[in-house]
Amino acid sequence: MERGKPIGRRVLLGTLGLGALGVVAAPVLQRGLESFLGSAADKDPTGLTGLLPNGGGFRYYSVTSSVPHKDETDYRLTVDGLVDHPKTFTLADLRALPQTRLVHDVQCVTGWRVPGTPFEGVRLSRLLDAAGVRSSAGAVRFSCFDGAYTESLTLDQARRKDVLVALRMQDKNLGHSHGGPVRLYVAPMYFYKSAKWLSGITVTEDVRPGYWEHRGYDVDAWVGRSNGRDDEPTS
Repeated sequence: MERGKPIGRRVLLGTLGLGALGVVAAPVLQRGLESFLGSAADKDPTGLTGLLPNGGGFRYYSVTSSVPHKDETDYRLTVDGLVDHPKTFTLADLRALPQTRLVHDVQCVTGWRVPGTPFEGVRLSRLLDAAGVRSSAGAVRFSCFDGAYTESLTLDQARRKDVLVALRMQDKNLGHSHGGPVRLYVAPMYFYKSAKWLSGITVTEDVRPGYWEHRGYDVDAWVGRSNGRDDEPTS
């Protein structure tokens, strides 16, 4: 993770105070707190804000000091590699495709869990089929517009019905701090597999370990059956 200047004492204490407030706040204040922490985390090169809980139960992580914002005007998702028909999708293109809604718990490998979280988006298998995966393919690699994060799945894993290119979470469009406007969502695996700020889907012959796998996490990240943890399955 990139290093930067430590955040000021006032910022840290103020953020901690808001984190405590979120425990008892009304839903509207909780949503405001999530927005504040997401914005603070995006500008915090130390990663300290990612350790703070909030009213929505999520914690915010980024492996870079900042992430560019994308929207309808400039977002693009490419599908390439071992395919017959490389594709580029705008946000409007993705929204025009049939959408699937899933509701499962979200489990982070660091221990926190958010129950019953709705995600909506396009099944990854649909995008792969549109591109025409070649017979030599065996895996899919994902890249992100933060410029650093990557992930991979086997082709069989990528074709599961509970793997989405997600556009919505908790019944609203994905915000930037949650990896929007588009992220990967791999329901049965630990949340680090659900890469935020998704920009590229590349079909490959073999699995290429992602950002956290190069730092010791399991490549096959089934909840409760990997990373030395025994959490209850999410799906």
